[in-house]
Amino acid sequence: MADIPVYLVAGFLDAGKTNFINGILEDGFARQDPTLLLCCEEGEEEYEKNALDNVTVITIEDEEDLKCSYLKELEKEYHPKQVLIEYNGMWQMERLYREVLPANWVLYQIMTFVYAPTFEMYAKNMGQLMMEKITNADMLVFNRCTPELRDALRKRNLRMVNRRADIYLEMEDGTSEDYLTGDECPFDLSQDLIDVPDDDFGVWYVDVMDHPDRWAGKMVHMKLIMCHSKKYPGIHCPGRFVMTCCENDIQFMGLIAKGMNLNQYQNRDWVEVTGRMAVEKHAAYKGKGPVMHVISIGPCEKPQQEVVTF
Repeated sequence: MADIPVYLVAGFLDAGKTNFINGILEDGFARQDPTLLLCCEEGEEEYEKNALDNVTVITIEDEEDLKCSYLKELEKEYHPKQVLIEYNGMWQMERLYREVLPANWVLYQIMTFVYAPTFEMYAKNMGQLMMEKITNADMLVFNRCTPELRDALRKRNLRMVNRRADIYLEMEDGTSEDYLTGDECPFDLSQDLIDVPDDDFGVWYVDVMDHPDRWAGKMVHMKLIMCHSKKYPGIHCPGRFVMTCCENDIQFMGLIAKGMNLNQYQNRDWVEVTGRMAVEKHAAYKGKGPVMHVISIGPCEKPQQEVVTF
């Protein structure tokens, strides 16, 4: 069976999901490919009939009716090339991933919409439901923000919850702002020891290279591949292989490290490192750059995903 891309639109009632779907349909999202639109929640807004050419709308009111077997029946009957799901905000998303989607229905993108004035209330009273929508999102949009709500959302530093999502703030006057202003750090710098998860090395590397001063003096812990520089003999530069675009674009990203026992490891050995960051001048940086002063190092198992993606 051919893979069918699935685009999941998540959020609580009146968060702006239907308006978004109307917008992409009017822009021609379904113009070329027969599209199945699963509506799991009916709010005040309705789908624009003029935009539903080439679109089959199926309404699913009860969560118990959303089953893998039923989706397979829909695929057999309508032969969609892509699927849009307007998901009920009160239903857990994990069940959809684990139990409902057929094997050939591939989740391409999760888009979460939040009505900004009620965000704090939902986060407080329905924290698990709200946070799973935020942590799993590829795109996150906060609608109807006031300047006060915008500033409050930025203070929350949602980048620490989801480091990969594109986050946008839609203002009441219709303008849109990127959530990031350039000053936010994707990690909690208040911790005594900052653990960099295997999948987040790329995020950390970009931040420490762009903002080395704010990492100066911070203790970090991570898994790295040992590398001894050929260009600068005697210099150690552990790092990770990173894919920024495609398999042909994989490159090694390392940073200078100093400390005892680094020589005992061979190139490409996996090591678990704890070190204190500093900013120092070095020819490899053509000026100043981040340097890790290794406090402890030891061999470790390679992570499940050896190549990091952004």
